[in-house]
Amino acid sequence: MAGVQRISSRNARFQQWQALLGNRKKRTRAGEFLALGVRPISIAVERGWDVRALLYDGERELSKWARELLRTVRSEQIAMAPELLRELGEKNESAPEIVAVVAMPADDLGRIEAPEDFLGVLFDRPTSPGNIGSMLRSADALGAHGLIVTGHAADVYDPKSVRSSTGSLFSLPAVRVPSPAEVMEWVEARRADGVPIVLVGTDEVGDCEVFDFDLTQPVLLLVGNETAGLSSTWRELCDRTVSIPMAGAASSLNAANAATAILCEAVRQRRTAGR
Repeated sequence: MAGVQRISSRNARFQQWQALLGNRKKRTRAGEFLALGVRPISIAVERGWDVRALLYDGERELSKWARELLRTVRSEQIAMAPELLRELGEKNESAPEIVAVVAMPADDLGRIEAPEDFLGVLFDRPTSPGNIGSMLRSADALGAHGLIVTGHAADVYDPKSVRSSTGSLFSLPAVRVPSPAEVMEWVEARRADGVPIVLVGTDEVGDCEVFDFDLTQPVLLLVGNETAGLSSTWRELCDRTVSIPMAGAASSLNAANAATAILCEAVRQRRTAGR
């Protein structure tokens, strides 16, 4: 276990960690992001993520969970003044007990497994990091194998995304990909391996309603930008598009909610088919 360091002022190291909260370029350059909360940090440790540092409140009695974390995780340990930890935790009321500095994994589509029952989600150019986290949470809960975020998009490792995923970021592969070309190369390779992945786009006016489409086959569900929907490139690449029946005054659903509804239907169909 590394020796404990103490930080009580806004020194250069503190400023580096603070920059990870709001500066995407600095997050990318450092290859690090911040995580807090018992469940997210515990999942990160259980799943073998590279926790580079544990920053903890040096002026309070730590919980059993925090003491065990500091005892068992091989990382740098920093005892901080509570007001500094509060700034990193973005909380006004009280400082978090521990903030973890976590290394970003490579944006490699090979991290996403594609078995015969593959179910994946692709989020095209999302503008809201909170929506990315919510979609991660739903995809994880409903048994998807991974999330792909494409194009000029909000950051998977933005604090709002990390927080709204409630730990699912650490249990479900989330890969950032610049353009459709890289995704299609991966899809074609999976198809060549015998997994005939079908690209299913979501649209207000789909080829059919989601209940009438076979989601028991290997599916990559494409969800578009919150305002503009899927790009024209992704629309052309879709094998089929599906719609969710709407009632009332609403013309559409939030992107993460739409993905959740379709993933639920996929789970229902697959369980029914398995009986």
